[in-house]
Amino acid sequence: MPIYEIRCPDCGFEGETVVRAVGSPLSCPRCGGNRPQKLISVSSPLSGASRRPLPGPRDHGCCGSRPADAGCAGPGSCCGKAAPRG
Repeated sequence: MPIYEIRCPDCGFEGETVVRAVGSPLSCPRCGGNRPQKLISVSSPLSGASRRPLPGPRDHGCCGSRPADAGCAGPGSCCGKAAPRG
């Protein structure tokens, strides 16, 4: 199931939406509008198995929240990793 970042011109929603299958029509999760625009998303640098559990105990969200609080645009959309101690 692909996840797209969208902006809805009808209600102003901007965020992520899950699509059941590639090629399925997009709709706004807030208002149900059928004119959402796909936004260009940054790809995730994470792939494969992680050496430590995600999110880690010192990780943070982009808005200063905990990753479990679903940051700016949705779960895991902009979580930051804590810098290693040196």
